[in-house]
Amino acid sequence: VQLQASGGGLVQAGGSLRVSCAGYGRTFSIYAMGWFRQAPGKEREFVAAITWDGIGNYADSVKGRFTISRDNAKNTVYLQMNSLKSSDTAVYYCAADKAPYRSVVTGAASEYNYWGQGTLVTVSS
Repeated sequence: VQLQASGGGLVQAGGSLRVSCAGYGRTFSIYAMGWFRQAPGKEREFVAAITWDGIGNYADSVKGRFTISRDNAKNTVYLQMNSLKSSDTAVYYCAADKAPYRSVVTGAASEYNYWGQGTLVTVSS
């Protein structure tokens, strides 16, 4: 099982970026997927998650600016990031849930057992 994140890069404050996470080796459509991030010198934090049937949950810091979505036919989850701030600079990691068909997802990293390698998002002010 492998998760491959991509799409990170350098963007100016106020700009937009979409990161993607492709899954291999498992049918991810029945599992919730999440995005976490880790800024330099800080602990990893929850960003957003989406249930197997498409219900999103967001950290307060990104609510209204970020949108998580999924394309089950492509085994891919996306994070659309708008109105980016310098505080959004971090390595973004995608993760896959341990249990299938979870109807409520939280920000607990312990719920996820597969992690991608991360993609760096840098927002310049």
